[in-house]
Amino acid sequence: MADTQFDPSTHPHRRVNPLTGEHVLVSPHRTKRPWLGQTEPPQQADLPPYDPKCYLCPGNTRAGGQQNEKYEHTTVFENDYAAVLPPPGPAAPPAPHPLLTTEPVQGGCDVICFHPRHDLTLARLPHKDIERIIDEWSAIYRKRGEEEGIEYVQIFENKGAMMGCSNPHPHGQVWSLSAVPTLPAMEISNLKRYASATPASDAPRGPLGRACLLCDYVHFEVGVAKAEGRVVVQNEHWVALVPWWAIWPFEIMLLPYNRHVPSIVHLTTDEKTAFADILSQVTVRYDNLFSCSFAYSMGIHQRPTPPHSDAIPEDQDEENVAHLHLHFAPPLLRSASVRKFLVGFELMAEPQRDLTPEQAAQRLRDSSDVHYLGIPDLADNASTKQGVDPTNS
Repeated sequence: MADTQFDPSTHPHRRVNPLTGEHVLVSPHRTKRPWLGQTEPPQQADLPPYDPKCYLCPGNTRAGGQQNEKYEHTTVFENDYAAVLPPPGPAAPPAPHPLLTTEPVQGGCDVICFHPRHDLTLARLPHKDIERIIDEWSAIYRKRGEEEGIEYVQIFENKGAMMGCSNPHPHGQVWSLSAVPTLPAMEISNLKRYASATPASDAPRGPLGRACLLCDYVHFEVGVAKAEGRVVVQNEHWVALVPWWAIWPFEIMLLPYNRHVPSIVHLTTDEKTAFADILSQVTVRYDNLFSCSFAYSMGIHQRPTPPHSDAIPEDQDEENVAHLHLHFAPPLLRSASVRKFLVGFELMAEPQRDLTPEQAAQRLRDSSDVHYLGIPDLADNASTKQGVDPTNS
């Protein structure tokens, strides 16, 4: 057995995530095991263009009693049930023990409705509508990030009931906090450590001409390692790949690769257009993989807050060590009804996966870039216009 040549598509092994320092156990031989565990109901794909009972459709009344505007593209409002509350907040009580500290957190939570149509997710929206969503992300990132006391702005989307989404209307959220949360803080710490300790290569560089962990990684993936098959789709400015260290079966990391981009507000017009294009390509492939409305959690990681108007030059700003990237964490494993759970060994030791990242990327590449439900007719948006005023009779 010792003379057998190692094959990463067959033999168990560990991979490290340099952004977090965590390992994942890869066990590709386990893909052959039969599944007798829990199955999920399929994600509903035949939603109406307008739902009079939906809290997020145009003109409807939300759960908290407020009425939505009759929006025609995107709309933003403060979450009626926010996880954090605006300042000022009360001071923390004295710690009863050094191990039992309390840190007050203030901030705000916003909801972004992507489109008035109740039935159109990112995968089925035209690129121009996705560009409007990107504009909204940029605007609220800048607005919230410039508020006094805000140290971090997290943009994310939960899609699908199995990801905890309580409303199928296409929407995302933005949470703004007075502290940098654990995961992005860990990533930024490792980005800074890499920049300080690693000689610059021929890849794009971060601030002060230093090496950037993600620039180096994506430069390797789209160049030297492309034949290894982790790249799913690529356009002029962006690449979507299943990262070497992926935990979720069909996890994707999406990032710009031509230059170091610290945040969404640093994107050029062409980069924003390409961003909309690749978001469409990724989400369409997800839906086509199992012919369902594919569930996932997506989050944007970037500079904790945007640079201020009087900021120092971009290439000298050490806060620009962050490199804009998106994480897609989808739970589906074998079909539209079988999901991946992080339990047992994964909760008590470290994450584990069966399907290798390379195999997952191949499955996604093989999925069509034309949505299995076809292209929606938005010529006159008649259904939406009717739905804008639910009291119209």
